[in-house]
Amino acid sequence: MTDYGEEQRNELEALESIYPDSFTVLSENPPSFTITVTSEAGENDETVQTTLKFTYSEKYPDEAPLYEIFSQENLEDNDVSDILKLLALQAEENLGMVMIFTLVTAVQEKLNEIVDQIKTRREEEKKQKEREAEEAEKQLFHGTPVTIENFLNWKAKFDAELLEIKKKRMKEEEQAGKNKLSGKQLFETDHNLDTSDIQFLEDAGNNVEVDESLFQEMDDLELEDDEDDPDYNPADPESDSAD
Repeated sequence: MTDYGEEQRNELEALESIYPDSFTVLSENPPSFTITVTSEAGENDETVQTTLKFTYSEKYPDEAPLYEIFSQENLEDNDVSDILKLLALQAEENLGMVMIFTLVTAVQEKLNEIVDQIKTRREEEKKQKEREAEEAEKQLFHGTPVTIENFLNWKAKFDAELLEIKKKRMKEEEQAGKNKLSGKQLFETDHNLDTSDIQFLEDAGNNVEVDESLFQEMDDLELEDDEDDPDYNPADPESDSAD
C-alpha cells in the first residue's frame, strides 16, 4: 500500500532544497506551497515570471496536484493560458510519480521560449517599421505611379471641386448684383441726397467768395453785330470775309 503522506513529505524536502529562494509553504494540511519561476534574461535584460501554486491532493502522486497561476509579470493572457495547458499535459503524463520538479522545469522552458518570442516579435516590428519608412521615402521622391484608374479618380475629384468653385462664384456674383442699387433706388433709399445741395448752400451762407475780376461790365465788351455790317449776307457764308 502506497504511503502518500511519506512521498509528499520527501518531495517537499527536496523542493525546498532545489528552490531555496523561491519556495514558500502556504499550509501543511493539505500541503500547499508556491514556487516562483523566472525566465532567463532577454535581449534587454528583460524577464518574464510566474509564481505557481501547488496543493497536494489526498492520493498524490497517483492523482494530479491542484495548480494555478498565483501571480505573473510581463506575461500576456495567451501566455498564461499556454502555461496552464502545459501543466495539465505534464501532470497527465507523470501520474504515479512525484512530478512538481518536472512541472516547474517545463514551465521554466516555456518562459524562456516566451522571452525568445518577444525578441523575435520586436525584431519583426523593427523590420516592418524600416520597410514602411523606406516605402514612405520612395513615395516622397518618386510619387505615386499614374494609372488610368487613379488618373480618372483624380480628374473626377478635380472636376467636382472646380464645379463647386464656379457655383460659389456665380452665387456670389448673383448676390452682389441683387445688392447693387440703381441710381433711382439709391436716391429713393437715401433721403439726404435731395437736400444735400440746399444744405450745402445754407452751410456756406455768406462765406462764399466771388472774384469780381472774372466779370466785366457789359458796356466794356466789344461785341460785333453782324446784322449792322452792310456787307453781311446771311445766305453767303463768305460775306463776312469779303474785304
